[in-house]
Amino acid sequence: MQQWYLALDPTMQVFWGCAIISSVIFGIQAILTLIGMDAHDAMDLDFADGDTMDVGGGLSLFSIRSLVNFFVGFGWAGVSFADSISNKAVLYFVAIVVGLAFAYVYVFMRKKLRKLETNGAYKITDCIGKTADVYLRIPAKGQGKGKVQVSINGSIHEFDAVSQGECLPTGTKVQITSVEGTLLTVTPL
Repeated sequence: MQQWYLALDPTMQVFWGCAIISSVIFGIQAILTLIGMDAHDAMDLDFADGDTMDVGGGLSLFSIRSLVNFFVGFGWAGVSFADSISNKAVLYFVAIVVGLAFAYVYVFMRKKLRKLETNGAYKITDCIGKTADVYLRIPAKGQGKGKVQVSINGSIHEFDAVSQGECLPTGTKVQITSVEGTLLTVTPL
């Protein structure tokens, strides 16, 4: 293997070296992720005072994983296009562009996955002033309770509710005026 590698011209040594080493590291990262030993946050490079080219949502363009993805794309693009692109400068340029595309796709996908993370916690008092839909008929004041559906932090929740006045049929739009425990008091809109 060493003789094969040393027989390559220096450009191909660079591409094959990047391709093989970064692919092995990528494989190790993938295995660690699959078995639950993902150390993504611990493996990010830490640059002082925000000089990380942060792309939003706590993602850094210069994390270990994005660099590994760059070198995977760079190395394999150089190896793949070496026979069809004879100009070394153009070959390096294409390899760099492919490497940057790999890193960008990784950061883009990671950013989209971060959007899926949600905090389901809410305070029931956040309901006050919100509009809700009557789900189960709410009897007139003092005659029992019904149910309403209200959106809190983008999630629909169902609560018991009482009316301050007349009976409110299913489908009526109401406004939540007060909360006692988990019981909402509503008025029609």
